Amino acid sequence: MNNGILRAMFNPDCRIHLVPIAGQLPCIVIDDFLLDPDALVAYALQHRAGFAQASYHGFPGPELRMPDDFSAALDAFFMQHIRARLGARRTTRMYSRLSLVSVPPEQLRPLQRVCHHDNYASSPTQCFPAGLLYLFKNPQQGGTSFYRPRQSEAETHALFDRWAPLSSAEFSRVIQRESGYQTDSNAYFELLATVPAAYNRALFYDGGIFHNSHIAQPELLSADPAAGRLTLNAFWECRKAAHAT
Repeated sequence: MNNGILRAMFNPDCRIHLVPIAGQLPCIVIDDFLLDPDALVAYALQHRAGFAQASYHGFPGPELRMPDDFSAALDAFFMQHIRARLGARRTTRMYSRLSLVSVPPEQLRPLQRVCHHDNYASSPTQCFPAGLLYLFKNPQQGGTSFYRPRQSEAETHALFDRWAPLSSAEFSRVIQRESGYQTDSNAYFELLATVPAAYNRALFYDGGIFHNSHIAQPELLSADPAAGRLTLNAFWECRKAAHAT
């Protein structure tokens, strides 16, 4: 592992609190998460040429996969401090990446204009926790919001299947909104909670909850890690704890 990343490891004096999400597990918010968050930003700057748009999911901007040993250290923190709060037991798979939300509102695809969740198949034995860390200093670049669908799970997935191939104009007519990032309730999703961004603030939450980046000022977005909405994102697949099944 890069020495700079090692210096960015976890702060034993971090501050943890919970943000309630109606009808769901709470969002775990940790302030002062890393001892040296600047080292992780420096890593992003050092590897800025490696950021690329992924083709296999809908994140609206470039990303950089983190080294496996960094992800392993993050997983160890998760296992020690977070998993029990999210009903998780054993990690079966996880990875982490640096990410930059950067797509202008007018260029968003339909499914980038509404909230999403990280797993599309419910399981009685698995859960899908997620985490992120804000690595930018302007909170106006946007926090994270959580939503509840107004229709059943099956109906929501059917909507996504119908929406995905639509043009921007067609989708605007469907949801009665101009192209842009979702920041409030609409006919299909109810806004439940928003966690503001703060430098070196981490969030851990159930990835099955619908959520998105709360981008109210898209003019502040950038694909430059020195100026943009840089985050560390992590995704877990875990066995559910016995009491959570």
